[in-house]
Amino acid sequence: MPRILMTGAAGGIGTRLRQLLPPIYPDLLLSDLKAPADLAKNEKFMAAELSDLAQVEAICEGIDGILHFGGFAVEGPWDTILQSNIIGCYNLFEAARKKGVKRIVFASSNHAIGFYPRYHRIGPDVTPRPDSRYGVSKVFGEALGALYADKYGMTVTCLRIGNFGDVPLDQRRLSIWLKPEDMVQLCRIGLEHPDVHFEILYGASFNERSWWDNSRAYELGYRPEGRAEDFRDRALAEQAKLPPDPVGDFYQGGTFCSAEFANDNAKIW
Repeated sequence: MPRILMTGAAGGIGTRLRQLLPPIYPDLLLSDLKAPADLAKNEKFMAAELSDLAQVEAICEGIDGILHFGGFAVEGPWDTILQSNIIGCYNLFEAARKKGVKRIVFASSNHAIGFYPRYHRIGPDVTPRPDSRYGVSKVFGEALGALYADKYGMTVTCLRIGNFGDVPLDQRRLSIWLKPEDMVQLCRIGLEHPDVHFEILYGASFNERSWWDNSRAYELGYRPEGRAEDFRDRALAEQAKLPPDPVGDFYQGGTFCSAEFANDNAKIW
């Protein structure tokens, strides 16, 4: 069985995947800045600061594949994003190269393309239009993944994750929801599929309102279990409680677009 490293083990996605991945990858090494509070005795954990290359090299020793969910998961000050998501991401890929890691699944984000309007259906090959400093860091990670795939022969899959959770929480999430079990499917494609070299796939379940063409994921065998419309009434009821957001409601990135927005709407729309 391959030995898999998962960074970001204490985060929201990592916490849920700790429950779902062990039956598939029993030799799973977890990493984060600090151990999860509920770490079980049978779970293997090594702390690492992503901005410290030596620490990242240590967690990559003897690893076959990496699920990289570590880093700063929301918008933040530039220096925070720089250290965690840009320097940290470079360190992860470089350490993996040095240690002979074969495959990396990189947690990109819908915020790499958040400034596309919601009426615009897009595929994975569009020009990035990040909606935040966080989104910029995810574009960087995708570019880095392409470099390490093409120059060093690593197998890299970038997942532009929508909204990960058990149910879609509002109207926007009806378009971008990702059920945890479907995330596992996408991770397995990245770690196991023989035809992957470098791919950008959308991290989304079967969402009939989707803004994304995820046909490449389906070509690679993806068959999502989650259907967002099953939760439509609940999501729309929650949406009705939210204040209007003319900018965020227009763009795919939602409030990441409207935060700090100072542009002339007419020039972008």
